[in-house]
This record gives sequence, structure tokens and C-alpha cells, in this order.
Amino acid sequence: MRVLRTPDACFEGLPDFPFEPHYVDLDGLRMHYVDEGPAAAPVVLMLHGEPTWSYLYRKMIPRFAAAGYRAVAPDLIGFGRSDKLPDLGDYSYQRHADWLRGFLARLDLRDVTLVCQDWGSLLGLRIAPLEESRFTRLVIANGFLPTAQQPVPLAFRLWRAFALHSPWFPVGRIVQAGCLRRVDPAVRAAYDAPFPSVDYLAAARAFPRLVPTTPADPAVPANRASWDALARWHKPTLTLFGAGDLIMRGADRLLQAQIPGARGQPHDILRGAGHFIQEDAGELLADRILAWLPAI
Repeated sequence: MRVLRTPDACFEGLPDFPFEPHYVDLDGLRMHYVDEGPAAAPVVLMLHGEPTWSYLYRKMIPRFAAAGYRAVAPDLIGFGRSDKLPDLGDYSYQRHADWLRGFLARLDLRDVTLVCQDWGSLLGLRIAPLEESRFTRLVIANGFLPTAQQPVPLAFRLWRAFALHSPWFPVGRIVQAGCLRRVDPAVRAAYDAPFPSVDYLAAARAFPRLVPTTPADPAVPANRASWDALARWHKPTLTLFGAGDLIMRGADRLLQAQIPGARGQPHDILRGAGHFIQEDAGELLADRILAWLPAI
């Protein structure tokens, strides 16, 4: 199996990203993560989605660490500083879930508040019921767990077709398209940094096609099992969605109806934020989560 590793020089001088890199080995693949704050403190685990990386949480990591939490933000395999496999067929929903569960086990993370968005939610909500002893709270920001039982928005179908067929896949500009605010060119370049050539983009191109949209998709049984388990999830669960997210609009109401732990929580829809809510309103998102979490 051929493995690509983005040169460290690509990550030099990124704006507002002073964090030291950390790595774990998962079956011969190196997975990167940011780890800030007290090592023995309760964990805030931040999972990025498509086509971003832990850089997406740069505005939030210092706030959680300063409040006394251990702020952990991994790069999924194929993204950020983590190793990349060059073929679309190297990636599956199951492999991503297995890699993430391996990461949790290697760090033995416990007392975890999960903060997840986009594919971070597709993976986080899939594995949280399987690793229930590790998680104490869920925060879902512009995310969902697809089970091929809900209609697929036109915006997603267009996005999937673009990811699969467009010869041009400019990650930084894709992030800009999912934001309501202007993203500085240097920040757009930071989102591009993990992908120095087209060979490194396989995971980013593969993710949209891995979303299960038909009952025959191999990911559907496991996702439906986790969705059913979430109907018995009584741990506190909060949804904070961006008002300008056309892809995930309305998913918060489905989550609130499914998860008992979401009842009576201070859910909100943040104005001025699009799909990449962490980029548009990262500081506000972190502060809203901290106001909800127990003080340390």
C-alpha cells in the first residue's frame, strides 16, 4: 500500500496555528493530532469534516485549553498532517471509523465531550454509541448521521458530483464557498497546505461518495444501528448549527427528536455562520459550548 506524507515544510508559518504536532501510529499509518491544555483534564475532542483538517478548530482550541479542558483535534487519515493514501478505493466509511476508534484507544481518551461537524459528525455519531463509556457529552455543529432514510438535498448531490468529476479541487476556495464571511487568502492557503499535488487529494474526493444515500450502501446497517442507539442516548447533547448552511439545514431538528439527551438543552442556530461554522464563528461557537459545559 502506497502512503503519502505531506512535507513538514508545507505547514510552516500557517496563520494562527502555533500548536505542536503529535502523532500516533495506526496500522502503519501516522495520524496527527493537536493536544493542548492539561493532560489529566476532561477532554474536548474536535472532529473536522470535508475537506478540512484540525486547522478548522484553531480559533476554538485555545479557548478550551484556557478554560482548563484538554483540547484534542485529530486530522483524519488523508487530511492535514496525517498520512494519505493516493487511491479513492483505499478509503471506506468503515476504515475511517476503525481508524478513529483506534485513535481513541491509543490515547485512551475518557470523559470526552465530542464536538463534531460535517464528516466529523458522520464518524463521531457512528462511533459514540460503540464507545459510550468514553463520552460524556455531544455537541453537533452542522452535522448528522445518514441512514439512507432521509431525502438527499440538492446542494449535496451537486457537491458530490463536483468532488467526483471536477478536474479542479481547490480546497481553500471550497472552504470559502461554505462560509458566509470572507476567508483571508493566507487562511485559504492553509487549508490547501496538506495537499501539495493532486495525488494527495484522494480522501477529500472520496468522502462525498462515501455518504450512504441508498439502502444498499454497505455503511447503512452500522449507521442505522448507531442511529437506533442514539434513541437511547440520555447524556447531554447540544446542537449549534449555522443559519447559512444549505446542506445541513433542518438536521438539527431531526437530531433533537431522536436523542433523549438533547431535550431541554439550549440549542441554537447561529446567524452569520455557514457550513464551516468554526471558520465563520469559531470564537462564538467555543464560548457557547463553554457556557454549557461544567466549569473547571
